[in-house]
Amino acid sequence: MINIRAIDELAERLATVVPPGLEAAKDDLTKTFRAVLTSNLDKLNLVPRDEFDVQRLVLLRTREKLESLERRLAELEGRLGKS
Repeated sequence: MINIRAIDELAERLATVVPPGLEAAKDDLTKTFRAVLTSNLDKLNLVPRDEFDVQRLVLLRTREKLESLERRLAELEGRLGKS
């Protein structure tokens, strides 16, 4: 999930760099910045860090299991070759 507070803060910071003559449009620009940021971040299909870490651990365990099974298969194939 996207951190809405961070997007709001970034949109407000972007609005602070608006030239002095456009101060009246600052609120509209903040809303536009917020909408553009949210829209583009949604398109990135990001996952939360904790979800990423969980999947990383699952992948690591799966890789370890695969390596173990490959070693066991090689051992069994070696035994069959000797018979």
